[in-house]
Amino acid sequence: MNHIRSPIQVFLVFLKLGFTAFGGPVAHLAFFREEFVVRKKWITESDYSEIVALCQFLPGPASSQVGLTIGLSRAGYLGSLAAWLGFTMPSAILLLLLALGYSNYGNVIPIGLLTGLKIVTVAVVAQAVWGMWKSICIDNARITIMLLSAIGLLVFQSVFAPLVVIVVAGVIGVWLFKPSLNMTESQLTLSISRFSGVLWFFVFLVFLFGLPVIQLFVEQPIVDIVSAFFRSGSLVFGGGHVVLPLLESEMVKTGWVTKDAFLAGYGATQAVPGPLFTFSAFLGGVLNGPISGVLGALLALISIFLPSFLLVYAILPFWQSLRVKPRIRAALAGINASVVGILFAALYQPVFVEGVSGTNDFIGVIIAFGALMYWKLPPWLVVIAGGVIGSVLL
Repeated sequence: MNHIRSPIQVFLVFLKLGFTAFGGPVAHLAFFREEFVVRKKWITESDYSEIVALCQFLPGPASSQVGLTIGLSRAGYLGSLAAWLGFTMPSAILLLLLALGYSNYGNVIPIGLLTGLKIVTVAVVAQAVWGMWKSICIDNARITIMLLSAIGLLVFQSVFAPLVVIVVAGVIGVWLFKPSLNMTESQLTLSISRFSGVLWFFVFLVFLFGLPVIQLFVEQPIVDIVSAFFRSGSLVFGGGHVVLPLLESEMVKTGWVTKDAFLAGYGATQAVPGPLFTFSAFLGGVLNGPISGVLGALLALISIFLPSFLLVYAILPFWQSLRVKPRIRAALAGINASVVGILFAALYQPVFVEGVSGTNDFIGVIIAFGALMYWKLPPWLVVIAGGVIGSVLL
C-alpha cells in the first residue's frame, strides 16, 4: 500500500468525488471502490468490503462512513475530516445556495439532466458489482451466499433487511468455512486506541441523551437545532433516503420548515452529487426562526454528520482486534459475499428500476457500461457526459 499522510491530498481526492459521485449511497460505494481499490490501491478489496459491511451495521450514511474510515486510515483524524469535507462540501454549498433562493428553484434543473445521471448510475453500480463478484465470490459457496443475499433483499423490502442478511451470512460463514481459513490480513492503519474508542462512544451517548434533557431546561434555538439533526443522524439505518421521515417529523411537523420548502429541497438533493444527508444544509438554510441561512445550514450539516464521526471512531479500534480472530475471519468470508449480494440487489432496486424506463434508457446504460469497462474512461467523465447528453437529448 502506498500510504499518504497528507490530509490535503486526501481532501483533494475526495473533493473530486464530491463533485462527480452522483446517484446515491450505492453509487458512491461504487465510485469509492473504483478510486481507492482499483485505481489508487489505497485499500485492498477485502478490506474495502469489510468496511462496507461494518458501516451497514452503523446508523447514518454508510457511504460517508466508508469515506471517513478511508480518510482515517490515510491521515488519521485530520484525514477523516478532510475526506468528509471534500466529499460533502460541493453538494452542501449547492444546496445552501438553493436554500437561499429556493422560491426560484423550480426550472433550474432540467429533467433530462436527472435522467442522464440516473442512466450512468446504473452502469457505475453494475461495474462495481461485476468487479467485486470476480474478486470476492471465488467459489460456489460464496456465490451461493451472494445470490441468496440478493434474493433476500429483493423479497423482503425493509430497511433492516441488510442487517439481517449480513448477520445470517456471518453465521453461515462460521459454519461453512474453517476457522483456519487463510485470509489476507488487513492493511488499514487506524491509530485509535480502545480507550479512545470507549471515550468517543461515551461522547456519542452524551449528545444523544443529554441534548433532549438540556432542551427541557433551556429554551435556545441552537440547542433545538443541534438536538433535532443529531438525533436524525443517530437513529437512521438504511441510508440517506430513510432519514426523510425523521427529518419531516422534526422539521415540517414542528413548523420549522414549510412543506413546500421541504419537497423543493428534497428534489434538489436528488440532482447534486455527494451524500444525501447534505439535504440538512438546505433545511438549515430555510429554517423559520432566529437561526437560518449560512449559520442554520452549518449547524444542521455538522449536527447530522457528527454521529457518524463518533460511531466510526468508537467501533474501529475493537473491529481491528476482532477481525484477526479465526472464527471472525471465517464469518467475514460469508459477510463479504453478502455485501456483493446487497449491491447486486441494489443494482436492480432502486438503481435500475428508477434509472431505466425504456429502450433508449437501456441503450444509454449499455454505452455507459462499455465506456467504463472496456474503453476505460474515468467514472467522473462518464457521469459528466451522461448529464450533458441527457440535458440535450432527453
